[in-house]
Amino acid sequence: MSYVDGLLAAVPTANKAQYIEHAIKAAPVFRKHGATRIVECWGSDVPKGKVTDFYRAVKATDDEVVVWSWIEWPDKATRDAGMPKVMAEMEQVMGDSPMPFDGMRMIFGGFDVVMDTNES
Repeated sequence: MSYVDGLLAAVPTANKAQYIEHAIKAAPVFRKHGATRIVECWGSDVPKGKVTDFYRAVKATDDEVVVWSWIEWPDKATRDAGMPKVMAEMEQVMGDSPMPFDGMRMIFGGFDVVMDTNES
């Protein structure tokens, strides 16, 4: 089974184009170092809960949208070998271009896939 890195972030609504541009620049770097798929999702139907929700998780403000993103890898070993290379190369690719959101409120983690209806 594959391995997935996921992230949740609050992005200012005004930074949507900048976020997409940032993602477009980053995707080939991840692919170059072993990622098989990169998916970026802009929140459009994200309900606010009574106890917890995506907005609270990233402390999103009224002028921010919740973004969910994931990177698929063939396995954890490929991810563990590729990620340091991605991080080293990302500085060159992004240059002085700042992240279009507050990285301190980003939530991320790696996950073992336990079921995938696309895998046979």
